[in-house]
Amino acid sequence: MATIHRASPDVADPDAYGSGPHPAWLDIDWAPYLSWHHVQGADVNVLDTGEVGDEAPLVFIHGHSACWQHWVEQLPQFMQTHRCIALDLPGFGRSELPTDGISMSGYARIVGEILQRLGVDAACVVGNSMGGFVAAELAIRIPQRVERLVLVAAAGMSGRYIGLPTEFIAHPGGAAAGRVLFGLGGVPDGLARTLARRRNGRRLAFGFVTTHPRRLHPALVVELLGGTGKPGAARAAVELATYDFKDRVPEIACPTLIVWGDRDHLVPVSCADGYEAAIPDARKVIYADTGHLPMLERPVRFNADLAAFLAE
Repeated sequence: MATIHRASPDVADPDAYGSGPHPAWLDIDWAPYLSWHHVQGADVNVLDTGEVGDEAPLVFIHGHSACWQHWVEQLPQFMQTHRCIALDLPGFGRSELPTDGISMSGYARIVGEILQRLGVDAACVVGNSMGGFVAAELAIRIPQRVERLVLVAAAGMSGRYIGLPTEFIAHPGGAAAGRVLFGLGGVPDGLARTLARRRNGRRLAFGFVTTHPRRLHPALVVELLGGTGKPGAARAAVELATYDFKDRVPEIACPTLIVWGDRDHLVPVSCADGYEAAIPDARKVIYADTGHLPMLERPVRFNADLAAFLAE
């Protein structure tokens, strides 16, 4: 299992941070690609760009306190060659809370059911943070749906999350504090736009999860802040801390790419080693000077690495 440290050298500006002055996703009307699917008692907001060629679809799963827009730097490129599907997990984004509560296994079942409804037999599933946890659970629980797997700073292998021991997050006192914290965490649209316009505002909003938040495009910051303060956040945090599937990770049988930032303060980069060691057909990519959101912090490099992985 080899470790890759850089994207291929022919990629333009592989070290670029952020998307530049005018990201491609700003020119796309996303509304025609969005639809509602009622799954396990919840209305789920799903983006589906439609059939393209014979390539296996790409499925993108966001992390905690996030939404489908966390993949806007990938969608414009890959929707040209692949059917791309992204969703707001129930309790996040615009999706309702599931009636049966939140769990990592429940999220995997919901994603699997959505893929079945969309007629997707197998896909390359890409997940960030909690979404990587869900993607890995899907590969274990419904392996026929996952042809390839990409784990981006994926939760599930660490005893710490957001810098805190999982035992504290799972403790009733920690869970109660989380309900207050996440309940207050929503950012109204007006404030989000104010924060995004100001370099120090972007640092305040994303300084813990990215290495250079001031370089993020203001429009992207507005979209990212729209994922905060959602009703599923507190319960999902407890599930992240309590659901243990480490002994089942070696069951993942598909080719797996692991992508991490070397300055991830939420999920330690050492977890990349854990996933690589546990999954038989896996290799990792470590991005220097990068935090918890490699796909948004280093989109040129990430997209190149993902394209190369799909072409293997």
